[in-house]
Amino acid sequence: MKQWKKNAERTRRRRMRNRKMVRGTPDRPRLSVFRSSRYIYVQLIDDENGKTLAASSSLDLERAKNLISKYGGNCDAAKAVGLDIATKAKDQGLVEVRLDRGPYKYHGRVKALADGAREGGLVF
Repeated sequence: MKQWKKNAERTRRRRMRNRKMVRGTPDRPRLSVFRSSRYIYVQLIDDENGKTLAASSSLDLERAKNLISKYGGNCDAAKAVGLDIATKAKDQGLVEVRLDRGPYKYHGRVKALADGAREGGLVF
């Protein structure tokens, strides 16, 4: 088997191992994180109804010129995204969420995003 296929399979398994424990409900949605090399994206997802309630990304904040730096792939940008998603969740009356870190370790940008969301008032 090719190496890239092995890596993709490992990533899929890590994602599903985490996802089977985390399900979003209307009163406590899933905070899903996607981390690319350049940006970080986050969504609030209600799995029971299959709807995305809110979304934010460092790309959107970069376009709105709210980021401290031009590069949206660092911890400062991730923290800003966490604060932004927290304000969007509070506008909808949501306080409690479940963190779905996907296949990523709770370290670096994912941790900075979670800390920013906590500072914004979300409870995990």
